[in-house]
Amino acid sequence: MKSRAMLIGAALAMLAMPASAQDKTFNMRLSHWVPATHPLQKAMEQWGASVEKASNGTIKSTVFPAQQLGKAFDHYDMTRDGIADLSYINAGQMPGRFPIIAAGELPFMLKEAHGGTRAIDQWYKKYAATEMKDVKYCFSFTYDPARIHSKKKIVVPADLKGAKVRPSHSTFAAWMVSLGATNVPAGPSETRDLMSKGVVDTLTSPYGSMFLFGTDKTTKYTMELPVTTSTFQWIMNWKTYNAMSAAQKKVIDDHCTNDWGAKFAGPWIDFEAGGGPRLKALKDREMYSVTDEQFAEWKKSAEFLYKQWAADVRKGGGDSDTIMKELQTALSQFKAGF
Repeated sequence: MKSRAMLIGAALAMLAMPASAQDKTFNMRLSHWVPATHPLQKAMEQWGASVEKASNGTIKSTVFPAQQLGKAFDHYDMTRDGIADLSYINAGQMPGRFPIIAAGELPFMLKEAHGGTRAIDQWYKKYAATEMKDVKYCFSFTYDPARIHSKKKIVVPADLKGAKVRPSHSTFAAWMVSLGATNVPAGPSETRDLMSKGVVDTLTSPYGSMFLFGTDKTTKYTMELPVTTSTFQWIMNWKTYNAMSAAQKKVIDDHCTNDWGAKFAGPWIDFEAGGGPRLKALKDREMYSVTDEQFAEWKKSAEFLYKQWAADVRKGGGDSDTIMKELQTALSQFKAGF
């Protein structure tokens, strides 16, 4: 009788325990392709530490930088397949695969990254549910806009004819082809070597990354016009998420918010913007702006990309006019658009 009472008491005690005390422990792999010195390394560590604390230590994580788990271009599939539990991706590295989010890459769409991060995430969240259904979408973010850096001075679109360009994404690559340039696809860590060998002579990059990847030493000219951005997504493997308890899922969901996207990207945005004055201070660097007439030439040369984006979205069954209007409204709300 006593033993039965003890068993019942133990069972009731277990039921009374907080959910986290009964949760399975997860050791998640967080993957990215940039160096461990990149601001995103610390952002991922802080995100993981916050998740661990909120889950009472039941969701732990380790960050794997510098393509340790796979190439930059493969991170979406790596996360889908469980090679990584979470990763950040550049959808523009997978041409044609995610047509809606490609709007964020269009030239002269976004000029301020803090508000841009909030706008892109707010806008894309409902579309990610279908466009990136193979993974759990967490949030989107962006960086301080990229500029064109080169070995020869580029002022107007015609100056790119014959250039060998390392593009930041497929939308920019299509633009370069239309202007008579040749694209050389490569990850950011590989670009300095390619430029040293003469395989590449022009690249797009935000300011800070020029120093991070050493391409400040392989270029001389920088056009200060913010020509494009890339959008990034922080995504999670569905199997890992679905194996979690309801309490643990809530912890993850609480870390997949617009506020967390802004917090995640903020230090990187500031790092990139801070590279501008450093680059300008280099003795052999020429940084220059363009006139209103030259800017009009750049915008006109990119018009076909907007039409192509709309056609790609319609081909996938989307309402391109509505989707673009929603994005522009979000950018205006956060004062981030041109």
